[in-house]
Amino acid sequence: MIEATGLTKHYGRTVAVDNLSFTVSEGKVTGFLGPNGAGKSTTMRMILGLDRPTSGDVRIDGQHYRDLHQPLRTVGALLDAKWVHPNRSARAHLRWLAAASKLPRSRVDEVLDLVGLGGVADKNAGGFSLGMSQRLGIAAALLGDPKVLLFDEPVNGLDPEGILWIRKFMHRLAAEGRTVFVSSHLLSEMAQTAQDLVVIGRGKLIHQGTVDEFIAHATESTVLVRSPELEKLGEHLLGAGAGISDDGDALRVSGMDSAAIGELAAAKQITLHELSPQVGSLEQAFIQLTGDSVEYRTAEAAQRAGQEERA
Repeated sequence: MIEATGLTKHYGRTVAVDNLSFTVSEGKVTGFLGPNGAGKSTTMRMILGLDRPTSGDVRIDGQHYRDLHQPLRTVGALLDAKWVHPNRSARAHLRWLAAASKLPRSRVDEVLDLVGLGGVADKNAGGFSLGMSQRLGIAAALLGDPKVLLFDEPVNGLDPEGILWIRKFMHRLAAEGRTVFVSSHLLSEMAQTAQDLVVIGRGKLIHQGTVDEFIAHATESTVLVRSPELEKLGEHLLGAGAGISDDGDALRVSGMDSAAIGELAAAKQITLHELSPQVGSLEQAFIQLTGDSVEYRTAEAAQRAGQEERA
């Protein structure tokens, strides 16, 4: 488990992380989301003791990282996939880490095979693609068979097969009871990978909870309705207090669920051709809730934000 309480980090006058509190539980994949500059990397560095908080506290299973007796057996982390000497082979790099942490040498080949690098174990890491470097970084994180894992953008550079592999792999790690904390900008992938979310903007907590809770909080569920009698149906829906909008050859209905719409249509003897609940996406929810926290935005987005504020 990871517990952050009032975590704050200043760099001069810049506030990178601002009174941030959250909990990452074991047995789940927890996604860590936020716009660029939100403070995600700084937060991860503070969890690992690489940056000292200005104030607040963060602990791993009740301990500060610096107090862990054998850190690699408790925490595995991938923050920078290219953090490896280019003239060392993958096997040599992991053997060095294993020796420094008094881990058995046999573990090196185990994790290389686990991440699919067994066939290139003796090649220099400097010649690896970004995707291969990501796999080597994951292997290093797994070296001590830790209970807590932190991954910063682990799918960067991976092909579709690699992305599917790491998604299933993280699910398996969580199913084993481990704590898995992963940041990513690929929201469509996080929607399929994470069960819980910690969402921040400008260093502050925006939301913590399940993916479904986050989407439900930020987006409105609607029902797509198709009928040969759309005009008549629309009048009755408005009369029942629903909201409707034209969606080409269909109506998008808010304020009523599909069961209520179906019952109303049956009562009014209106034929329906489609009745489809439309659930918001993680991407829509993210944009909705983090829009004010984006550090860099286009002129069009800035103009739209100004119009919304004046409204």
